[in-house]
Amino acid sequence: MPRIGVLALQGDVREHVAALAACGADPVPVRRADELAGVDGLILPGGESTTIARLLTAFDLADPLRARLRDGLPVFGSCAGMILLATEVLDTRPDLLPLGALDIAVRRNAFGRQVDSFETELELTGVPGGPMRAVFIRAPWVERVGPGVGVLARILDGPAAGRVVAVRDEVRLATAFHPEVTGDRRLHAMFVAMVDRASANGA
Repeated sequence: MPRIGVLALQGDVREHVAALAACGADPVPVRRADELAGVDGLILPGGESTTIARLLTAFDLADPLRARLRDGLPVFGSCAGMILLATEVLDTRPDLLPLGALDIAVRRNAFGRQVDSFETELELTGVPGGPMRAVFIRAPWVERVGPGVGVLARILDGPAAGRVVAVRDEVRLATAFHPEVTGDRRLHAMFVAMVDRASANGA
C-alpha cells in the first residue's frame, strides 16, 4: 500500500485524502519536512497558487520538496498544483516561484475569474471508462508541453476548444481541473499506479 502525501497547507486536502483512500493508498497530510520525507508520492491540491508558494517557504518545505522532486518523487498537481509544478507560469505575480518539476508552461487563471468557473466533459487519453466530468475553478491551461510530457486531455468545445488541460510524464501528473470533487476516482487510481510503479523501480 503506497503512502501518498497530500500537501496540507491550503485547498481540497480532505477530498484528495478520501479519493486516495478509496483507491487503496495510505494517504497522509503533509505540512512538515519530516512528513514529506516519509511518503512515496505527493499530491499538490488546488487552492491559490501564490499563497501555497508562500506557505511552502514559511513552512520550510520549498527546498525539501524541490529536492525530492529532483530525486523522482511521483507527484500529482491539480489546478494550483499544476501551476506550481510548471517550469514556466504566465500571467502571474513575480514572487511566485514555481517548482519547475514538469516541463510545461501554464497560463494562470486562463479561463477567467471565479464567476467563470464551469464544468464540462473530457476525453482522457489512456483513461478507460468513457468521458470524465471535469470541474474548472479559476483554472489554468497549458500553453506549451515539453519533450517527454504527454497530453491527456484538451477542452472539446467552446472558445477554449483545443486547450490542453491534463498532462503527464513517467512520474508526474497534472490537471487544470479538480478531479477530487466529482467522485470519479480514475485519475487518482492512475496516480496510485504511477507511485506503485516508481516504488517497484526503486525511485
